[in-house]
Amino acid sequence: MSLPIQTVHLLPVLDQKLIELLRSLTPEEWNLPTVARLWTVKDVAAHILDTHLRTLSIARDGYVGDPPGAIGSAQDLIDYLNRLNADYVHASKRLSPAILTELLAVYCPQASAYLATLAPLEQAIFSVGWAGEEVSANWFHIAREYTEKWHHQQQIRDAVNKPGIMTAELYHPLLDTFMRALPVVYRGTAAPAGTTVKVSISGTGGGDWFITREAGWVLTDQPATTPAAHTTIDGSIAWKLFSKSWRRPQVIPYTTIMGNRALGEVALDMVSVMA
Repeated sequence: MSLPIQTVHLLPVLDQKLIELLRSLTPEEWNLPTVARLWTVKDVAAHILDTHLRTLSIARDGYVGDPPGAIGSAQDLIDYLNRLNADYVHASKRLSPAILTELLAVYCPQASAYLATLAPLEQAIFSVGWAGEEVSANWFHIAREYTEKWHHQQQIRDAVNKPGIMTAELYHPLLDTFMRALPVVYRGTAAPAGTTVKVSISGTGGGDWFITREAGWVLTDQPATTPAAHTTIDGSIAWKLFSKSWRRPQVIPYTTIMGNRALGEVALDMVSVMA
């Protein structure tokens, strides 16, 4: 059976590129700011390590050292994750860039290898909450992990002006995964049944995605109606929007909208990370 999105084979590619990137950085580059707001390049690298260690500890080894307690809402979960992220980044400030790089060189491949053992169609240990799912298949969980590896590495590359992963092979799967959040961002938007919105990402790795109003909003491959709105976002910055580094006001200059502008602008509020 063909999976909707296949990313597991790309995880080792990202791992190799990350380690090559980090080993190329100067001391000054490690301290540069990133689009991840308060985080420097070194902080983002520490966060990448943290996510890989958590994958191995929780999913592979069945160990939860800091359980979340009562989670009554999506915001409770986001607050818990933000605290975990901040705690690890703060503690990692005492680690040298060399130590961080060595740890990543060990644990990035281990986390990728673990994900490769998962049966794609079986239920994942964690659902993809930003896509509105309470239960997710492993292929989607792996694709979500791929987007984490990709966009945090790109935050570093963006900060130090070293391209390398915005290729069709590596960027399109990220965008295709991120677009699974379109029904979520549109779910409060009223429109007649059959209304279609087209969202395009320009440039290398881009493409076209369609969402149609049925009982709710759903992604569709072949819409039956002409889109009521067509939003095109510059591919060079789309990843910043969907990972919540940039928001609508910053993205508008890189966007064109044809048709119903209010309907098309809803796509600019999409967030495809838990933040």
